[in-house]
Amino acid sequence: MSQGLVPVGGATAEIASDGTLTMLPGAGQGPAAPAGRRRRLAKSLFGTPIDAAITLACAVFLVAIAVPLLRWLVLDATFVGTTREDCVAPGACWVFIRARFSQFMYGFYPPAERWRVDVAGLVLVAGTVLLAWPGVPRKRLLATIAVLLGPPLGIWLLYGGLGLRIVETRDWGGLMLTVFLSVYAALIALPLGILLALGRQSRLPVIRLIATIFIEFWRGVPIIAVIFLASLLLPLILPNGAGIDRLARAVIGLGLCIAAYMAEAVRGGLQAIPPGQAEAASALGLGYWRLTGLIVLPQALRISLPALTNEFIALVKNTSLVLIVSILDLLGIAQAALADPAWVGKTWEAYAFAGLLYWLGCFGLSRWSLSIERRGVRHR
Repeated sequence: MSQGLVPVGGATAEIASDGTLTMLPGAGQGPAAPAGRRRRLAKSLFGTPIDAAITLACAVFLVAIAVPLLRWLVLDATFVGTTREDCVAPGACWVFIRARFSQFMYGFYPPAERWRVDVAGLVLVAGTVLLAWPGVPRKRLLATIAVLLGPPLGIWLLYGGLGLRIVETRDWGGLMLTVFLSVYAALIALPLGILLALGRQSRLPVIRLIATIFIEFWRGVPIIAVIFLASLLLPLILPNGAGIDRLARAVIGLGLCIAAYMAEAVRGGLQAIPPGQAEAASALGLGYWRLTGLIVLPQALRISLPALTNEFIALVKNTSLVLIVSILDLLGIAQAALADPAWVGKTWEAYAFAGLLYWLGCFGLSRWSLSIERRGVRHR
């Protein structure tokens, strides 16, 4: 005996008196679902004459841009060859990228020592994947080990010493330098930003004033000015004989600037937490540090994760500003490669390749952040 109809996924089922389900044919079943989506899409694009005109205008505009771009990038491009003379087609000369590929990746790093850059990159990727993989046991312990041992290990591999040949930072460049600047500036910016956000929320007036002055000062100064001043004026301020590597000064300047922006992102997450959370934890006898570390801060970081990701993406792109102090990151190497008389005029290819690498990195970061957000929503 029938007890009624119930929806099951995209279909309709009839439930019997004994609890069994019988799938019924109808509009809710599989073949009709794509048709329904197509109707909704058609309605949203061509529902009214104005909507149809806008849709057609956008389609014409995209075709007008996409077709010439596709021809230049792929159809009429040159991929095979070793010199500029091989680029006889009217499209892009990707032979230039092939000839300069190692420079785009490593800068002027000695070819015999580039295995160290590869090892450092593999360690970074493996550590990131391991910590991001759900279900990894002892993840907190692994994260602590990675934070404590990863940065000095990376510097040792790239710079040398203790059995490795020393490679001066003036020889670093390309994508490896962009990644180095991004990672090490973030290692400064994130913990400092969290401390500043907590300081700005502090009940102690002195701590709150110091944090506020720091944040407002670094947010009000252009990053390019900070890098310029850190590289040129800092050596004049330090005592004679004391010096800081030019690359280290750029990393510190970037880290301090981005820390101020990250502090505001974390502060927004702190303000979004209901006061009852802290009050309940205090009623259970938790002190300030345990309350903050176990209850308040994890929730604040989860809330502010999109904003923190946005600041890290901005950091990755702002690394190109170090070119002003003659540090040749990915974009700097692209410009340096164009100075070669053998490849003069290949500006579009150089910037297109550099832009593609920046986009891939930033897009990957945004997707990774989105996956963490969805995982957090599922576990609530």
